[in-house]
Amino acid sequence: MTVKKGTTQFGLINLLKAGAAQLIVLHHLAFYGPMADQARPLMPALIDWLDAYGRIAVQVFLVVGGFLAAKSLSPQAHPTIAHPGATIWRRYIRLALPFMAAILLAIGASALARGWMTHDSISAPPTFSQLSAHFLLMHDVLGYEALSAGAWYVAIDFQLYALTTLLLWGAGRFAGARRQSWRVPVLVALCVGMSLFYFNRDAAWDVWAPYFFGSYGLGMLAWWASDPARKPGEAALLLAMTVLPTLIALNLEFRSRIAVALVVACVLFLFGRIKLADYRSQAWTLVNRLAAISFSVFLVHFPVCLVVNAAFSRFVSEQAHEQAFGMAIAWLASLAAGAAFYRWVEMPLGRMLTGLTLSQPAMQSREVAKLRAYR
Repeated sequence: MTVKKGTTQFGLINLLKAGAAQLIVLHHLAFYGPMADQARPLMPALIDWLDAYGRIAVQVFLVVGGFLAAKSLSPQAHPTIAHPGATIWRRYIRLALPFMAAILLAIGASALARGWMTHDSISAPPTFSQLSAHFLLMHDVLGYEALSAGAWYVAIDFQLYALTTLLLWGAGRFAGARRQSWRVPVLVALCVGMSLFYFNRDAAWDVWAPYFFGSYGLGMLAWWASDPARKPGEAALLLAMTVLPTLIALNLEFRSRIAVALVVACVLFLFGRIKLADYRSQAWTLVNRLAAISFSVFLVHFPVCLVVNAAFSRFVSEQAHEQAFGMAIAWLASLAAGAAFYRWVEMPLGRMLTGLTLSQPAMQSREVAKLRAYR
């Protein structure tokens, strides 16, 4: 990935995204056999840890997602959303189009794998209503079986972004005095508290945004608290709004996922805006590249891993070292497929969406006027 000179690079964000994406791939390799089952005697502790705890890396994506949502939607904690419908629609298109392309790959991978092995990780051929529910990002809400691992997260990401957009729009519409910029952080902190103390403690809510808003909102608060232009007292208050309710919620009911989210939020508060010392080094080039393709890797790794699992189940012996080699092949193939998907699917769709957005100057001018009103 080429980085232009002078561009501010949030190196820690890229590092977190790149690392979390790898953990998710490895978690699914450990969770969905059969290669992991056969390779377990070689590295039982590692596979068991990835199986049980690797999914906590999702908390990194949630907190980082909130951090970047605040940066994009309300960088100075002002309610700057004038057209929530248009903002939500753009987010939906940006997520849904590559997601559906990945779902089609998953359907094809399941059809191929079905001829080589029988396993619970293989989905049945989808119905029209199931496909429609996926296209609407409502498959979990409507009770349909997911066609790919991680499909739930794409739907939740959209819900969280939509909820955040509506909160910011509502704050601007009903808050009264515009320059009281504490209204938005307080509103977000209240929603974080509701999530941590109620919704996140009830698994029945785990298909809805309020269940996850605790982690997402911590990322938003971390962005506002880390603003170098903010007065120290204001930053300390925002940090307290982030940390204290979370610690109380953890004391009430400890959840490792929330503890991880709090740690990530605190790290982002301290280091999230720091520029890279040398963004052109080979190490950072690799990190930036892995971060750039992280969403694509997240989308396509499951069908890739499914096909490799099926191939090694059908054509390779059950020897532990050979199956462990298959896991490594699946991991590398997921990265290669993610890079290809990023170049040929995610990027072209992103450029198309950008072109459509830029073709609406009237809407842009209204958004700019709204933003300037808060400065």
